[in-house]
Amino acid sequence: MANDTRTRILETTALLLRQRGYHGTSLNDILGASGAPRGSLYFHFPGGKDQLVIEVTRDSVADVTKRLGEALAAESDPAVAAHHIYQSVGRMLEDNDFSLGCPIAPVVLDSPADVPELAELCRSAFEQWIGLLQQAFVRAGVPERRAHALALLVESSLEGLMVIARATRDRGPVLMVADEVVALIEQAVLAGKVAQHADVAI
Repeated sequence: MANDTRTRILETTALLLRQRGYHGTSLNDILGASGAPRGSLYFHFPGGKDQLVIEVTRDSVADVTKRLGEALAAESDPAVAAHHIYQSVGRMLEDNDFSLGCPIAPVVLDSPADVPELAELCRSAFEQWIGLLQQAFVRAGVPERRAHALALLVESSLEGLMVIARATRDRGPVLMVADEVVALIEQAVLAGKVAQHADVAI
């Protein structure tokens, strides 16, 4: 039962953070939505709201990192992997009725500088996600510098598209941009292979 209560508090906090951000989510909101008594919240999370938000954010980042890594590892062609990732984001938005996007974006937009560990978690998350994309592009033959730029493009477009899709209640923009980004990745991979062949020939 204790573990059930703890899980319920974590799941409720994760949902509220994605909807309202750090400052928009109070302990009273969490208690009300989870149905957990105040004493049990402090029993499981003696550090209060900050400890709870940090743990939820850490779990959310780990989950996204795992799924992104798996999606990129499943395909040798990063353009195909990217296409699947955009499709997955579009389905996620439809499945939650365009009510939820990136799990850490609302926290970042709240500028949690007064909670250094939380701010570092968010910074590190984007570094990990961009790094995973960059590594996939490099493995396919894209030069390091361009691979980094492409990774930034993919991550930033996904973040922006989640906001646009939620505002318009339409996953169409996600799919439309996916086609353009995939074409860019294909061009970058082809250019990298041509350059490698030229170097070998020389």
